[in-house]
Amino acid sequence: MVILEFILVFGILLFVHEFGHFIFAKLFKIKVEEFGFGFPPRLVKLGQFRETEITLNWIPFGAFVRLSGENDPQVSGGFSDSSILARFMTLFGGPLFNLMLGITVLTVFFMQVGVPDTSKVSIFSVDSGSAAEAAGLQANESILQVNDTPIQDTQTLINLINANLGQEVDLLVERPDGTQYQTTAIPAENPPEGKGRLGISLGNPYRDAKVNEAIPYAFDFTGYYTIRLLSLPGELIKGSISPAEARPVGPVGIYNIYSQVRELDEENATSTEPVNRLNTLFFIASISIALGLTNLLPLPALDGGRILLLLPELILRKRVPARLENVINMVGFVALLALMVIITTLDIVNPVVLP
Repeated sequence: MVILEFILVFGILLFVHEFGHFIFAKLFKIKVEEFGFGFPPRLVKLGQFRETEITLNWIPFGAFVRLSGENDPQVSGGFSDSSILARFMTLFGGPLFNLMLGITVLTVFFMQVGVPDTSKVSIFSVDSGSAAEAAGLQANESILQVNDTPIQDTQTLINLINANLGQEVDLLVERPDGTQYQTTAIPAENPPEGKGRLGISLGNPYRDAKVNEAIPYAFDFTGYYTIRLLSLPGELIKGSISPAEARPVGPVGIYNIYSQVRELDEENATSTEPVNRLNTLFFIASISIALGLTNLLPLPALDGGRILLLLPELILRKRVPARLENVINMVGFVALLALMVIITTLDIVNPVVLP
């Protein structure tokens, strides 16, 4: 059942990608010969939408779009015969739809999980034998004041604690049930290595979020994901991350991770914290964003590589010859297939295991 579920989910992500290409091709009046559900060989023709055949194919995985004149500028009304803007948007449409889907799923995720309440500083954990434990502080409590100074962010709390090392500080604390109490603590001047002055880990508690509050967090995560991907080569060169951590995964590796997060959600089905039960939803959003960003990489045969071949036309007003463009894309396609074989072999021989 997990395999069938994964095929359906991953197929939807691929379908959304191709649907993005289809929509923008239609918007720019590029002829689309076929929109296929699944991959060939063809099983049956479902219908016709203007000049486009709608087909159902034997391999039930994703979808594809066959554009008229995709590699031949002599075909009137085809892809290669269209304006540079039309070709750019048609190529960009697939990754764009994957990114939009990822942001939409993340919005749902944050509406379920909540967003950080930056007006409160919560205690996530208390170290044994620490000043915080001696003061009676417990996890899930919020520190409201230090020496009568209101606390609205973690940095304010840290600054006040660092300004009173070795001195007694007054704390106003709120319990999870809303009741408050006062206590005192003495921040350590020389805490154990890796421990804080009070011996607590801090963060913002989560609160319920409406759609207009969840959307910015979805965009923020997408931006963070994009920066991480772009900085990956530099991080590898600097040694900040290991090659194993930056290892690419193919469909087999993605399935392995998917099955693990599904199992994690099942184990946490009775958890009162939504974040423990929505790992699969978060993973789907991440994969959709990853598909969008990966397809924008400037590699031949990918959408980003084909977009790159539009630059000479945009800058020099001179188009890359169709024959040369086809050769570049074909070589890139073969190279990608070879890379996929290597990645799939690694996924089988050395399966990805979540920490």
